[in-house]
Amino acid sequence: MRRPLAAIAVLCASALAAPAAALAHQGNPNMESVVRTVTPSTPGVTVEVLNRDDRFQITNRSSHTVVIEGYDHDDYARLRPDGTVEINRNSPAAYLNDDRYADAAVPANAKPGAPPAWRVLDRTHTFQWHDHRMHYMGAGAPPQVTDRDRRTKVFDYRVPIRVDARRGAIAGTLWWTPRPGGGPPAVALGALAVLIVVGGAAAMVTTRRRRRRAVGMGEAW
Repeated sequence: MRRPLAAIAVLCASALAAPAAALAHQGNPNMESVVRTVTPSTPGVTVEVLNRDDRFQITNRSSHTVVIEGYDHDDYARLRPDGTVEINRNSPAAYLNDDRYADAAVPANAKPGAPPAWRVLDRTHTFQWHDHRMHYMGAGAPPQVTDRDRRTKVFDYRVPIRVDARRGAIAGTLWWTPRPGGGPPAVALGALAVLIVVGGAAAMVTTRRRRRRAVGMGEAW
């Protein structure tokens, strides 16, 4: 019977799937995106960066409507005073922001100048999104970094927003920030440890089978 090996295969798949899901929302460990200001200053409207440089989270608990603009100054997302969060399906950002590196297809209806087509996401007062203006889109170290062991400014950014009719922006800075010890993320190391243990178990099962067959005992599973 092959049940033990099948179970081990399932464990391997689980070990790989779990860190893959976790890594989907991890920022670059050598980068830090820092929000400096949010204008116009509005009590109840807050913005923070999650996982160093992975995505923004905006919360609107004010009595105003907040609109986040896309890459062509189109309306991308909207947070209403009652907590309703909406996304404009005709904004290219609605698709590009689904992936950290904008690896997404944009339908023909999503283009600058198209009238908004709002879709309600939830009513949580909070919205998260990958904004490609606040993190580095390339691979490796940015060209601004000449010494990987020194904190270095990569660029300043500005994401346009509106609070009712008042125009403003989320303004911040992306930094290269070397981290002592470096190396792969902890979740990846954990997954590697699991795979080593599971692989050892598989090898042990195979060895036991061969020994039993060699002495004429057959399989015990």
